[in-house]
Amino acid sequence: MSEAVLSIRNLTVEIPTRGGILRPVDQINYDINRGEILGIVGESGAGKSMAGNAVIGLLNRPAKITGGEIWLNGTRIDQLEGEDMRRLRGKHIGMVFQDPLTSLNPLLRIGDQLTETMLEHLDISRDKARKRAAAALDEVGIPAAAQRLDSYPHEFSGGMRQRVVIALALCAEPSLIIADEPTTALDVSVQAQIIALLKRLCRDRGTAVMLITHDMGVIAETADRVAVMYAGRLAELGNVRDVVTHPEHPYTDGLMGSTPLASKGLKRLRQISGSMPRLTAMPEGCAFHPRCEFAQDICRAEPRPKLNGGRSACHFPIQQPAEETA
Repeated sequence: MSEAVLSIRNLTVEIPTRGGILRPVDQINYDINRGEILGIVGESGAGKSMAGNAVIGLLNRPAKITGGEIWLNGTRIDQLEGEDMRRLRGKHIGMVFQDPLTSLNPLLRIGDQLTETMLEHLDISRDKARKRAAAALDEVGIPAAAQRLDSYPHEFSGGMRQRVVIALALCAEPSLIIADEPTTALDVSVQAQIIALLKRLCRDRGTAVMLITHDMGVIAETADRVAVMYAGRLAELGNVRDVVTHPEHPYTDGLMGSTPLASKGLKRLRQISGSMPRLTAMPEGCAFHPRCEFAQDICRAEPRPKLNGGRSACHFPIQQPAEETA
């Protein structure tokens, strides 16, 4: 565990309800190493954001971690609460949300927000913190950074606000960044700029990044490895190039077939029939079997398969063509 910045082992999150226990995250496992971007991808309701919130201690009650372990730089953090977890956020884990306005106080100048964050987590003077705040804005591509310290959030465009949030997440020099749909609310050209920024900062600083998104195109352009989630579990985990070009799990194959990235204009886009099962109506066996064209009796009867050291959690993984495996 000491080699990985973040290690998640059999993480389970449950929500008690009158109708029973719901499990939005079900025994997931993965590592994120220094300088690596791990993309977490899947449909809405797959458990992507819930897993990220569990890491940073932002689960909304009554949701809670009921099993597994979370390790950050060799220290177990899933049992931390209150002030201990608050000190961890910002200093060791930074967060970039989909809507930058949820992370920025509209009543405070940008410079004050950056400065106060550094004063809270770093042992530096206010003057030095302000200089570092200007340098942080410059690093993420804010023009005239020193002058923009005195601007309010509403004075920035959506793309520039997201750059400010990235600077805010990085200003205390955390070892892990959790980016939850950081480009969804932005237009295509700005998305490309934010993706390039995340990749550069990851490379230059050696920061580990958990990139949560539903967009396989963003994953292909940004991540080093990808974890595909479905109904709370990992369906596939592997190198981005391998997963994109040769998906093993039928769900991953469906995701790739439904994106222009994979089709390259040579064929019509495919659609995955059906929809994600509700947590209150999880099917027996593999959760994907009602939508899977390859499902057999074992998929309906046996417990949901796990990765178990392999790349995909499937009873019948898609095999690569013989000429390409030779």
